[in-house]
Amino acid sequence: MVDRAKPQTDAQRLDLYLVRHGLAGSRREARKLITGGRVRVNGRRCRKGVEVQPDDVIDVEPQPPAALSPDFNLPLDVLYRDDDLLVINKPGLLPCHPLGGDDRPTLMNAVEARFPQAAHAGSKPLEGGLVHRLDNGTSGAVMVALNPASFARLRKALGDNQIERRYLALVQGAMHAPLRLEAPIAHHPRNRRKMTVVHDVRAVRRLKARRASTAVRPIRKLDSFTLVEVLPRTGSRHQIRLHLADAGFPIAGDELYGGAPLAPLPPGRFFLHLEQLRIPRGVGGEILTVRAPLPDDLQTCLEALNA
Repeated sequence: MVDRAKPQTDAQRLDLYLVRHGLAGSRREARKLITGGRVRVNGRRCRKGVEVQPDDVIDVEPQPPAALSPDFNLPLDVLYRDDDLLVINKPGLLPCHPLGGDDRPTLMNAVEARFPQAAHAGSKPLEGGLVHRLDNGTSGAVMVALNPASFARLRKALGDNQIERRYLALVQGAMHAPLRLEAPIAHHPRNRRKMTVVHDVRAVRRLKARRASTAVRPIRKLDSFTLVEVLPRTGSRHQIRLHLADAGFPIAGDELYGGAPLAPLPPGRFFLHLEQLRIPRGVGGEILTVRAPLPDDLQTCLEALNA
């Protein structure tokens, strides 16, 4: 289907015209449409700065919906597989899914290459059957549904807190006792990259904060750090990272939330790993337990601190 603009009254730059007439959401999107050859003025393609006149007819071909594309070159560490479910061990710094159709490599592009049915299991074309996400800097076990029924079932189980996710994190400071962190979480009002905790109950509705709950247990002290077990009860964006930082224990390497750099981790990688999933299977109370071994980069950090 082609969108056709109505006649205008004054000459305007083509990119501005597309935005002002609702044919593009922003000038950046307008320029992308023009350079991609999807805009025609009186049947001919034009550059973005051309001025369109009152009698010109502007036709815009809509962008086709983005979809996952396979990446056969990216390794895929499969921890578990059956007819309904994959559990993949995601490396640190690898995104879970693309943000655009040409945004690669990601975990789901690698999944699409080996298990193409996963691309159609979920409701979002660029996420496929991805049941939950890990931040780019986090490693560990990721669930991917292989059919729509499994996707719906797993998403419901996750929302009902029936799937236990056990993380390992290395935090700055000495934690001596378990913590239960319950502060609601909202998007940061001034920094799109960050989330923020909301302690003022009067601001919860204004900031559209979501309920968040995280249980933390110290395992052992390592120099000026503490290795901890983390069990999130909800799944808000950046929840574990933000809750720990707000409690005074930022994750090592998580510079976005106040964590100090930690050798040998590169920028963007921090010490947070989804080490174990416990997933209900069937009606008989059976629990599937899947573990993701600690990756070499995090193991090296522990060895250095133990030395």
